[in-house]
Amino acid sequence: MNSIELKSRAKINLSIDVLGKRDDGYHLVEMIMQTIDLYDVIKIKQLDTNDVVIKSNSSHIPLDNDNIVYKAIELLRQRFNINKGIEVFIEKNIPVAAGMAGGSSNAAAVLVGLNKLWKLNLTEQELQELGLKLGADVPYCISGKTALAEGIGEKLSYIKGLPKNISILICKPNLFVSTKDVYQGLDLNNIENRPNNKLLIECLEKGDIDSLSKNMSNVLENVTSKIHKEINEIEEIMMANSALGSMMSGSGPTVFGLFDKSENALKCKDILLQQYSQVYVVSSSEKGVEICG
Repeated sequence: MNSIELKSRAKINLSIDVLGKRDDGYHLVEMIMQTIDLYDVIKIKQLDTNDVVIKSNSSHIPLDNDNIVYKAIELLRQRFNINKGIEVFIEKNIPVAAGMAGGSSNAAAVLVGLNKLWKLNLTEQELQELGLKLGADVPYCISGKTALAEGIGEKLSYIKGLPKNISILICKPNLFVSTKDVYQGLDLNNIENRPNNKLLIECLEKGDIDSLSKNMSNVLENVTSKIHKEINEIEEIMMANSALGSMMSGSGPTVFGLFDKSENALKCKDILLQQYSQVYVVSSSEKGVEICG
């Protein structure tokens, strides 16, 4: 085997709370993450040389050592003293810089793919420990599913997720949001509307998506939406078109809405497409990275 193809899925946040900041600059969080069935396709093949080559259908991502995928390859090459060359093609479908962990998910897929290609026989937990060296979201992206994430996002407790019959409408306005700037703009001493994660987990356990939708909260939204009014506008359109609830994911600018009827989600998608180009209707997923074939 000298090549492998994988699906690298996006996530949304059903809640985000920020509890404090560590000395190393990382923020301490408590958030619920849900994998969704919107994914990039990652194609990995071994080269006869020892070069690392990254290609993509997207002009919005770096193709050099600034790409987290490059860092994932180098991490494994150095750790296991491997000097084989690798080419990775990233077919981008997840919006870039969207608060949906697209880059982290790509890195997760490369770790899983190379583990198989190079027969490293690492367990999922060992892959997650390596992934944490690349970014706080990478361990979660390897496993996917639905999880309460604590610490800097690496302490994962898996919970019951959104049912498949709930349609998730995703809309990413054409904005670039710096995660670093959003966190810096957050006043940790004056956070209002913190999420009640215990309540949200109970809602998921019971399948009470109506109550979940009404109680979702993201403390970062207040920062991002002050700079970009589009976030509130998209939420208002979703809520006016039968969404059970709508919220920003991650540090933004992506907004999602939860719908109990797919026809309402599709109708709202058509309305949003009149203003925005990156609009999708998807469902939840139980998988993060998935090997194709």
